[in-house]
Order: sequence, then C-alpha cells, then structure tokens
Amino acid sequence: MSMIRRRFGRTELQMPVLTCGGMRYQHAWKDVPPEEIPAENQANLEACIRKAVSLGMNHIETARGYGSSEMQLGSVLPTFPREELIVQTKIGPKESGAEFRELFETCMAYLKLEYVDLLSLHGVNTEEIVDMSLKPGGSLAVARELQRSGRVRHIGFSTHGPTRAIVKAIETDEFDYVNLHWYFMDQRNWPAIEAATRHDMGVFIISPNDKGGLLYKPSDKLVRLCEPLTPMGFNDLFCLARPEVHTLSIGPSRPTDFDAHTAILPLVDKAAATIAPIKARLEAEMVKTWGAEWTARWREGLPEWEAVPGEVNLYHTLRLYMLARAYDMVEYGKMRYNLLGNGGHWFPGLKVDDTLLDQLPACLGESPFADKIPQILREAHELFNAGEVKRLSST
Repeated sequence: MSMIRRRFGRTELQMPVLTCGGMRYQHAWKDVPPEEIPAENQANLEACIRKAVSLGMNHIETARGYGSSEMQLGSVLPTFPREELIVQTKIGPKESGAEFRELFETCMAYLKLEYVDLLSLHGVNTEEIVDMSLKPGGSLAVARELQRSGRVRHIGFSTHGPTRAIVKAIETDEFDYVNLHWYFMDQRNWPAIEAATRHDMGVFIISPNDKGGLLYKPSDKLVRLCEPLTPMGFNDLFCLARPEVHTLSIGPSRPTDFDAHTAILPLVDKAAATIAPIKARLEAEMVKTWGAEWTARWREGLPEWEAVPGEVNLYHTLRLYMLARAYDMVEYGKMRYNLLGNGGHWFPGLKVDDTLLDQLPACLGESPFADKIPQILREAHELFNAGEVKRLSST
C-alpha cells in the first residue's frame, strides 16, 4: 500500500504518517571527522534513507544533538531531488541568539542543503526555556530571520517536558508544529495535542516504540494481549486513530526496521475499530491487576516532582510500576526509572529515597491513595533500581 499522508497543520505540508527519525543509525553521538565513519555504517545509513524514500517516507528528521547524524545525512540527502524531501533538524535554544545561529550554520554545512523544511527548537522542556526561547534577540528571533531569508520554511519545537510547559509554548502561537510524547502507555499530553489542534499546528509523536514502551522488545504477556497485532503495530494504530496526530517517528537502525510499521498502513483508515478490542483487553488487564478505583484515579492529587520530598518523580515511578505489574514491562521500567537523576530537564526528578517515604503523606493530601503510595513506591524502587542509565546523547 502507498504511504498515507496528512496535512501537517498550518505548514500545509503533506506529511507521511511515518517519519524517518535520525538518532539510531548514525556512527557516533558526537561530531567526528568524516574519515572516522566506518564504510559499513555509512552504507547502512544510506540504505535506510533510500528505503524510507522508496516507501514514501520522505520526512527525514535529525538534530544537532544527534552526533554524526547530520554529517552522514549530508552524503545522501543532496542526491535526491530537493522538492521530494521534507527535511527537519533541531537545535537546542540558547541564551545567545548568535550561538543559535552558529549552530544552525553547522547544521547546514553538514546537511549540504540550501534550506530545511522544518526547524525545531529542541528540548523546550520547561517554562523557563519557553521564556528564554522567546526573548528579544533570542533563538526564536534568529529562527524567524532564517525563515525570512528562505533557509527555513517552518518553525516548531520539540519537547520532553510536562504538559503545562508544552501548552504554554503552544499558546504563544509562535510555532507551526510540535514534536511531543503521546502514546498508549503514556497519554498525559493529550491536552497539549488538543491545544496544538486549536492552533492548527502539526503534531509529531516522538519515540513511540522506544520511550513509548520498548515495544521492539515486548514481554510475552504484552504480545499476547496485543494479538493479532504486534505491540508496535497496536501503538502505531492507537496514535494514528486520532486525526489530530499527523506523523510518528520511526527511528531505524537498519532498513528492515521499517517493515513492522509499514505493515499497518492498510489498517489506518479503520484504526479505531481495529484497536478497540485490544485496547479493551489492555485496559481490563490493568483493572484486574490494580483495581478499578486505582486505575481510574491514581493520578488525582499527585504533586509534580519539585513539590515532593527528595524530588521523587511520582508520576513516572507509579506509571512504570503499573505497566510492569499489568503487562510484565519490567525491562522498560528499569530503562526509564534509572534515567531519573541522570536525565536533567529531559526526564526530571529523582528515584525513590527510602528515608523520605514517611514524609510523603504531607504532600499527598489531595490524593485518594495517600496511605498506599509510599509502599507502592518502595516496591517500585526494589523492582527497578539498577544503577545509572544515561540519555543516549550523553553517552
């Protein structure tokens, strides 16, 4: 089946519903001289791009923070007719507009393109970063200058932040699109997608397979619950069942990684009906494991990590433990939980501090489960705690 496309908000781009993300196939997570790129790695990257384009997946997404990705793409992207590609790169906002411009010039020199279709302010993860990005002479102002010069077509932002920060950035009406997290295993950011829809912004889902549940290495139980689809196929269709969602990032490490995702294309037009029995089965298993009241109300009254003794990230710790017990997603829980304390504003808050659990009820006065949460956190920590895990771009 040919690629399905959706209007990417006010950019008016016809976006493929599957995007070729650029953070898994590159050689290094830092800039390296071109001669250090192994020939087999470069050949694999180019094979990924050529297969993506042949499938109609002509949205190629990368970032300044993805190490050698941009430089390696610069050897293959210019070989395609420029009008056939939708190229996106991302640059972290800086205090200095001049520094942001310098990073953009580095991007373009590596990509060997005259313009990019989409430029994202990368990692707009806090309300303070929103404010910094929008200050006079700052990163957004420089991006606007680049847009007026024709070197950037559309400006958006990417975020791993809390919903309140995402909505704040959206409500400025300064951005044409947003890259954000939302998938079956974490639906907290739906209000941000609704806000983006009101502002006619493109909506791009980040990492639905990795951060969305380590779905390329699912537990046997999750596989059974998602039949006849794969967990990845179910999650793809769960996202695309919503017309407000325009594209999902597929970050390949090899050309065959696309196959499981393109297999769902014939089902996109009937996605809601296809996923309904699987979604009901997953939700029933969660209720069976945790009870109806907890499943419906566990988020009520949870303070953000800044207001918790020891800065414990209650939301993600509880969410990960719920998934581990209901769907045997222990490996995913360990991977994400052990980023706490090492992810900065990309994954904020800390792991459970057993010595501070007795202080928790004081900040849980609005929760119907204030008496239960400390013990649940203790159990989660015992299951997941396995030492440090760093963000890929920090390795």
